[in-house]
Amino acid sequence: MSAKVWLVGAGPGDPELLTLKAVRALREADVVLIDDLVNDAVLEHCPGARIIPVGKRGGCRSTPQAFIHRLMLRYARHGKCVVRLKGGDPCIFGRGGEEAQWLREHGVEVELVNGITAGLAGATQCDIPLTLRGVARGVTLVTAHTQDGSSLNWQALAQGGTTLVIYMGVAKLSEIREQLLAGGMAADMPVAMIENASLAHQRECRSNLTAMEQDASAFELKSPAILVIGAVAARSALYCGNESASEADLSVDINAGYQRA
Repeated sequence: MSAKVWLVGAGPGDPELLTLKAVRALREADVVLIDDLVNDAVLEHCPGARIIPVGKRGGCRSTPQAFIHRLMLRYARHGKCVVRLKGGDPCIFGRGGEEAQWLREHGVEVELVNGITAGLAGATQCDIPLTLRGVARGVTLVTAHTQDGSSLNWQALAQGGTTLVIYMGVAKLSEIREQLLAGGMAADMPVAMIENASLAHQRECRSNLTAMEQDASAFELKSPAILVIGAVAARSALYCGNESASEADLSVDINAGYQRA
């Protein structure tokens, strides 16, 4: 793994959600460039590596992207095994695609390692099924924060019929509500706001589109948090089946598996 950069997803926060491939890359790393939201417990897998914080967080002073590029290139050209460790998944709002392209253009071998993104982990921890037969046939992931200030196609999002997962939206709840309402989304559409997804101190606030800003304020919702907007946000994976069966209707043979009587 020498003279190479690994762009590794550290997952949403819970260190037990790391992939085996991510653990292997960390164990063999000489240098780890670590994002701001990565759990420190993850670094137990790379005790001998040099750790360089290169954090980025909205509203705070961030490490310039050009500087991160140069650091990765310098260490890789010196024959070091470099891990660029990112929260969540490197290719979901993590600039992994940009970094991979830049490194390859400069002659550096790159390998991407997936991580579990916060939108999926947070919903699962709250027993929210992002897709559900007869209710939600798809999922749309978007970020409310754009570097160039461009706007999303809110009407398409409001009328898309999929579960909407919004990252970095805590500071823009008013805009999100108004844009989705203007786009035709129902005022009583269920909303789940999930703070610190997958961590021991994860919190969730259930609301609806009209009331979500007021409820978030009362709840004192803080970043990092995700929004899950859609009919599934009113449901729990434990109680969402469309089919029902009494205990007498089911028979289980531990040798043969599950079958209906």
